[in-house]
Amino acid sequence: MFDDRLSLRKLEVFLAFLRTENIAKTAEDLGTAAVSVHRALHTLEETIQCPLFTRKGRQLQPLPTAREFAKYAQDLIARMHEAVEETRRVGGFEQKRMRLGSLYSLSVRTVPNLILGMKYRRPELEFELVMGSNKSLLAKLEENKLDAIVIATSGEEIDERKNIVIKLFDDDLFLAAPSDYKGRKKDADLKDLHFAKWVTLQEGFATFDGFVDAFRQTGKTPEIVAKVNDIFSMVSFVQAGLGFALLPGRMQPVFESTVKLITLAEPYRIRQTVGIVFKKTHEHEANFLALAAEARMYGRSRSGTPLPLPLPH
Repeated sequence: MFDDRLSLRKLEVFLAFLRTENIAKTAEDLGTAAVSVHRALHTLEETIQCPLFTRKGRQLQPLPTAREFAKYAQDLIARMHEAVEETRRVGGFEQKRMRLGSLYSLSVRTVPNLILGMKYRRPELEFELVMGSNKSLLAKLEENKLDAIVIATSGEEIDERKNIVIKLFDDDLFLAAPSDYKGRKKDADLKDLHFAKWVTLQEGFATFDGFVDAFRQTGKTPEIVAKVNDIFSMVSFVQAGLGFALLPGRMQPVFESTVKLITLAEPYRIRQTVGIVFKKTHEHEANFLALAAEARMYGRSRSGTPLPLPLPH
């Protein structure tokens, strides 16, 4: 028999700690006390009678045993969520709430339009919106903390055996410059901007990955003066003249009067594909059938969307 101290909650704490490897940050993410996180990890080791961590100074570091145990813990939690959801579905208790994750840049037009369309299809459905990076949203979807996510799907390893991926639109990255920028080239050559300072998003965001890919083509290392956690802060820094940035064209309607978006020269052009992702276990549920239909309709409506125009010579 299993030790009654082995609970799903302890497994969730364990998986959350593996993501951060920091007890204080884990406690903050879970909305609990650091001592509770430490106690849960210690109890888990006692329960399975196997060390999972080693102490280095004041920090706990995962052992290979922890990585192995995590594979099964993650699957167990996912299966339990599926069991509850399937049981409710069979019993006729359709979920009235959808937990939707989104990139900050998609909160400008894409996500509000999707939610509006969904409200026409499913008026009783409520939405809980969670913002984050590609990396964090994919992790939350895998852990069943989100029902669906709207992210940049290009460049991500998404297992389509387990997930439904519906394309919404393609979007290019542009050079974002202050409104008083006097550059005269139609297509910005990043090599010509070797003197520039840059503002980026943190690692884990699709736009940061695009920034890295673009500068890899230059063979130069950009001078990054600030890394921020959301795209609105990044644009604010560009507006203030702190530096340049690479920005997806979907942000132009919001900042077109205060920031110039300039097409990149051919070697540096980076395209993002934006899509909706949700698990195949939901594909026959009414809420997700409606979401898929709305996503496809939105994708068709965006197919002819013009990109930002280049600056004249």
